[in-house]
Amino acid sequence: MKASYDVVVIGGGAAGLSGALMLARIRRSVAVIDAGSPRNAPADGVHGLLARDGMRPDELLGRGRAEVRRYGGQVVSGEVTAVTGAAPSFEVALADGRTVRARRLLVTTGLVDELPDVPGLRERWGKDVVHCPYCHGWEVRDQAIGVLATGPMSVHQALLFRQLSDDVILFPHTLPAPAGEEAEKLAARGIRVVGGKVEGLEIAEDRLAGLRLSDGTVVRRDALAVASRLVARGALLAQLGLETAEHPLGTYVPSDAGGRTEVPGVWVAGNVTDLAAQVGTAAAAGATAAGQINAELMEEDTGLALAALRK
Repeated sequence: MKASYDVVVIGGGAAGLSGALMLARIRRSVAVIDAGSPRNAPADGVHGLLARDGMRPDELLGRGRAEVRRYGGQVVSGEVTAVTGAAPSFEVALADGRTVRARRLLVTTGLVDELPDVPGLRERWGKDVVHCPYCHGWEVRDQAIGVLATGPMSVHQALLFRQLSDDVILFPHTLPAPAGEEAEKLAARGIRVVGGKVEGLEIAEDRLAGLRLSDGTVVRRDALAVASRLVARGALLAQLGLETAEHPLGTYVPSDAGGRTEVPGVWVAGNVTDLAAQVGTAAAAGATAAGQINAELMEEDTGLALAALRK
């Protein structure tokens, strides 16, 4: 890395690489620092992304890194441990002892999926345990689908997956069974509700075979939908005085529509601020934030040039 850049991007997923690409193409010096822990790593492919549907996540990121480098941007492997200072002179420290300065920061660290404590669930995550009907629904279409209730959106999730299969069961697990209008909606769509705590997953031939309940009953299922709690990776921003906020789905870092945060000189994009963003949405947000950052730097550069001219 160089000693300083116009922009340091923390996080090398779709949002970060897209933002870096835009900045590099406008001839801003930019470095992406990536810890190498993408949220979608367990998935077989990225879906719903025009012209790239089904591409492996690692291949998509590899292409993105190559594109950033093609225009002079740098992509660096490393974990950021501290961010200090203020615009136009932030200092970013890495775990290996390296430091770099930046006039502006674009934080695209994403989020962490907190899953229910059900034995076997984490191991099947991204395979036949899924969360998003738009990201993974086609791949489990017409299968026997279970929906593990984790919060107030579970009935909504069951109704969405009903679009993909006529065999959907909602497992309230540790939550009360749906009542009133919610129960009527499920009944109207032919979604069964099976009570009892889910004690674990039954696996056969490296595939989900069913859900084991507390009474020993095993309910056959081919796929399981689980709404994880989405927790923004915002610890670094807390060092700058920017705290995460609560959301019905988890936590996020607040920003305006362009990704600008309350801390001058700091932008966010992707899942760290938009919990529901898919890959395409995150990439678009990164590009939008990059445009905003460049515009602000342009005004700053022009102001400095004017001051020098008027001396």
